Amino acid sequence: MTTHELSNRAAVTCTLAAEYVRMSTDHQQYSTANQTQAIREYATRHGFSVEKTYLDSGKSGLTLDDRDSLKELIEDVQNGNATYSTILVYDVSRWGRFQDADESAYYEYICKRAGISVRYCAEQFENDGSPVSTIVKGVKRAMAGEYSRELSVKVFAGQRRLIELGYRQGGPAGFGLRRQLIDQNGVPKGELVRGEHKSIQTDRIILIPGPDEEIETIRFIYDSFVHHAKPEREIATVLNDRRILTDLGRPWSRATVHQILINEKYVGNNVWNHCSCKLKGHRVHNPPEHWVRHDKAFDSIVDDETFQAAQAIINDRAKTYSDEELLDLLRGLLEKHGYLSGIIIDELELGPSSSAYRSRFGSLIRAYELIGFSPERDYRYIEINRALRRMYPGLIERAIRGIEEIGGTVEQNAESDLLSVNDEFTTSLCLVRAQETMAGSHRWKIRFDAGLRPDITVAIRMNQMNSAILDYYLLPRFEIEHSRAALAEDNGLALDAYRFDTLEMLFELAARSQLMEVSYGLGSIH
Repeated sequence: MTTHELSNRAAVTCTLAAEYVRMSTDHQQYSTANQTQAIREYATRHGFSVEKTYLDSGKSGLTLDDRDSLKELIEDVQNGNATYSTILVYDVSRWGRFQDADESAYYEYICKRAGISVRYCAEQFENDGSPVSTIVKGVKRAMAGEYSRELSVKVFAGQRRLIELGYRQGGPAGFGLRRQLIDQNGVPKGELVRGEHKSIQTDRIILIPGPDEEIETIRFIYDSFVHHAKPEREIATVLNDRRILTDLGRPWSRATVHQILINEKYVGNNVWNHCSCKLKGHRVHNPPEHWVRHDKAFDSIVDDETFQAAQAIINDRAKTYSDEELLDLLRGLLEKHGYLSGIIIDELELGPSSSAYRSRFGSLIRAYELIGFSPERDYRYIEINRALRRMYPGLIERAIRGIEEIGGTVEQNAESDLLSVNDEFTTSLCLVRAQETMAGSHRWKIRFDAGLRPDITVAIRMNQMNSAILDYYLLPRFEIEHSRAALAEDNGLALDAYRFDTLEMLFELAARSQLMEVSYGLGSIH
């Protein structure tokens, strides 16, 4: 038998396998390239042919969240779409650093139940179901989870130490302040603009007062509130009338003014750990005794007496309410919005602020519990919605600019953002967030505005992580029979005929409308 025939026979007798590769931010030895090389060498030695790769790059192994490839792997196995009989993984920690070892075992059991084995290529034990391998594997799973817990403790301790030394940890500076980079000797190196980060490990960041006009605005807010008894809403109106924008470039609201009034950084205090979300757990608001602080770490913009006077006014506003009245107001907000947050509470006209609830009940979480609201699954939802709201004005501007660049005309309704194009048709843009179903698939629920009744609704579909735009659906009104519609990952020709990768089709419609106007004009001449 020839060498060629032998290699062909070996290829035929190879067992089909898939590889799962995950990289977080651990160590270089766990880079995806190194994992793949080790897996392929193992496959060659043991007669496997790797036909599919599931790759989660830059993903934490603490939970299944955000690990789209592992979700896809599990779904392929459960739905019978897997053509392979074995899954090759570098080691137990790459499968996951689950805090509950049973969760790691559960996902492996799903594969085993479907007749697909999981092999750990860099481990010293064979995952053959023997008592020894079961015990060793259980220990390895526990060690993988414990590694993350130990790392979390060390990171928290390091961050706490830096805060107590007076250094800023994460997040934008906020209105009226700027982040300044200093070296290990405390020598200033320059200001960091929004989005910039330090590049040298020994450098540190502190807060410094911002431009004079922003400092004057901060002091105006405190003076109006403390010495002139102006409520937050009225102060916001004055700022907007003066065309002063927030640090995010948006108009002021009651909540944004309130946040200025309660933040200790304006008196120079460095306070951290108001909220925490450890090991991919639920985000929680911590009681004041758990906060980490360094008073007078930075130059103050507002004096202590004025700041304390503002806090006294805010706390006194809630004293006229009984505990039950405060909770009734909270129930009303929950019924109206479907969820609760500090921002929603602070937007309540003439009502108690979120800080009043913290003062009365110890924390917002405790107040939520008293009315039966559990915010555990809502924080991510709220953050996503905030991000989408920030994106929306830019998308409107982009649509207007694109239509105008091809020679079209656009009129924007200031209240509804309805766009009238060439006086020919109307269009409305809506951002549609992805929602994961219980089965692990995704749906996009579109709510059509029955009051506006645009000729074309542009449904801008976000990706599964809600971090970027996936595609655009240009849905004409005559095709929409209901006030709502749901898009799946695959919608068939009936809906996907209206799907586009960019907004170019909207611009082309505007251009065609222009051509129609020209042709009508020429017809009238003849």
